[in-house]
Amino acid sequence: MRRVSSRFVFDHIQHNEEDRTYTFSYIVEFADGTSETYREQIQFPRQLEAVNASSHPAVHLAFQSLHLMLGISYWKLYCPRDMHLNGFTLTKHQADFWNTVYTKGLGEFFYKNHIDYHELVQFPHENKKEFAAQSRELPTRALLPLGGGKDSLVSAEMLKTRHILFDVWVTNPHPLHTNLTQHIGAPFYEVHRTLDPKLFDVIKSGKAYDGHVPMTAIHSFIYLTSAVLFGYNAVVLSNEKSASYGNVEYLGETINHQWSKSEEFEHLLQAYVEQYIAKDLKIFSLLRPYYEIEIARRFVETGRVYFPYFSSCNRNFSYRGSKNPEGKLWCGECPKCAFVFALLAAFLPKTEVVQIFGKDLYADAKLLPTYRELLSLINVKPFECVGTPEETAVAFSRARMRKEFTGEPAMTLFEHEATPKFSHPAPLEKELFSSHPAPNIPKECV
Repeated sequence: MRRVSSRFVFDHIQHNEEDRTYTFSYIVEFADGTSETYREQIQFPRQLEAVNASSHPAVHLAFQSLHLMLGISYWKLYCPRDMHLNGFTLTKHQADFWNTVYTKGLGEFFYKNHIDYHELVQFPHENKKEFAAQSRELPTRALLPLGGGKDSLVSAEMLKTRHILFDVWVTNPHPLHTNLTQHIGAPFYEVHRTLDPKLFDVIKSGKAYDGHVPMTAIHSFIYLTSAVLFGYNAVVLSNEKSASYGNVEYLGETINHQWSKSEEFEHLLQAYVEQYIAKDLKIFSLLRPYYEIEIARRFVETGRVYFPYFSSCNRNFSYRGSKNPEGKLWCGECPKCAFVFALLAAFLPKTEVVQIFGKDLYADAKLLPTYRELLSLINVKPFECVGTPEETAVAFSRARMRKEFTGEPAMTLFEHEATPKFSHPAPLEKELFSSHPAPNIPKECV
């Protein structure tokens, strides 16, 4: 039986300057007078010299914001309405921002746990003067988060083409990141995030809620804090246009698994950073103008050197360790693998795609329900970081023209069930392979 919490406290931040470890503390209070304390740690690179001291206003505000963002993993255990900030306050505008981030970022969590989110998240605020962030006047130096999949690798190649100086950053690196960064050829830095082990214990006990948290939002605040601390003027994300499309309607709102990758979140975040953290720090997605299928086309064109090392399979990147056997980059079973296989099969010969994945996913009948969902033939779009049904259909259509997958279960499914729905691919291709407006991208990066 789940416990009922009366209040959630954002307690305090402690830091060890010697090893660059910051500890973020949270307290969950219960009506019977008991409480649970959670502590999460972030360790920043020790080999880098901090440009700004911890006492610098921008650094202080960045860590304060990171404290609020990391707290989402612990608040959602019990979802108490009463929230308390220990030692600092927010303006109404700031509170509105955090109400939105928690409510929309946890949309999938609320949907799957049947929680009514209306007016549930209420960050406290005071009627005080709005803070105006200052400029830092830094030279152009970008921080590029590396996920491990095709998207951030396309961003890396684009930055190199534009002659923009950048460093690669990874949170909790997987062995594949070492191989990828060697081929990118840029400086590489690691951040280590350690969740409180009690988080998993209390979820396993059944006394708390479990579910999706907005990982991209969490990583965005980790990297923007890194940028302020170490003197970067830009954080270059790799979120595509497709990420703005949702999965399902719930209680009057569109629930989007990828909301913290969406254009809406990007705009909100950039405005928040400019006003409250550092006026001249840009955080934007270089891939915002493009759909996933266009990014895949660019990856095939410019990223062949990465083919043996990259992976978009999320089973590699769990905070509890990789769920794939050692040395295996693709599980070949999840919606993400199924979708990326379809994208690459649109542009590569069958032998190359099968070599990357270690198997022919179109030949696997167990994936037919997944492909039906990806094509929007049944149920809702999978709660994974995948593209639109139109992109999946165009990818199938392109692979179909080469006739290499004829007779395989997935291609047969497409021909019999999806072609009537997607009978005119030409207009779709024009939309999906075009570049679309992305006003957040600085002109020097266009």
